Amino acid sequence: MQIHADLTKRATVDSNSLDWVPSPMAGVERRMLERDGAEVARATSLVRYAPGSAFSAHTHALGEEFLVLDGVFSDETGDFAEGMYVRNPPGSRHVPSSAPGATILVKLRQMDPEDGAFVRIDTHDETAWQPGRRGERLLPLFSNTHEEVVMLDWEKGAAFETVSLPGGAEYFVLSGSFTDENGTYGEGCWLRLPAGSTQTITSKTDARVYRKTGHLA
Repeated sequence: MQIHADLTKRATVDSNSLDWVPSPMAGVERRMLERDGAEVARATSLVRYAPGSAFSAHTHALGEEFLVLDGVFSDETGDFAEGMYVRNPPGSRHVPSSAPGATILVKLRQMDPEDGAFVRIDTHDETAWQPGRRGERLLPLFSNTHEEVVMLDWEKGAAFETVSLPGGAEYFVLSGSFTDENGTYGEGCWLRLPAGSTQTITSKTDARVYRKTGHLA
């Protein structure tokens, strides 16, 4: 299966417009944003767990990264409530489940094979946020030589200078909206810009976005 699989091309999806597609496990459904492969695939998806559902034990050969959008997602290492950012590195194994139900933004098979970091960050921890550009504050989530992941808050009326993105960029809008030279992206929108892109961002509303850069080089 290939969905927006060409990483050299710009792609954008309003996830709210997608159907929920059943996974092989009862009670677990997906909205596929990008995918290259069959059941084992390089993928970016929204995954929804019904209350009491679980996925069978599995290993993430090239890692897993996810952000909990609502509910509580659990595995052997803990319970992760809305707002938790988690990275499970290549070779990690778990049995995911959700007692009350949960929705997560998840990225599979997109890590450096040498990445061994387990990461757990509560994005609601106000003490971890830092000032950024004018009209912006940021929360660092992960950084290495291959990628940088941050959460960004943009104030209503924020406007930023044009930036170059030699390693590309990827966004998921958690709340509010933002605009660049190619469109406006509201809550639930996913945007990918290929390596070598430039971008000029403004925000007519308050906005919170997940952003990853550098990984498309």
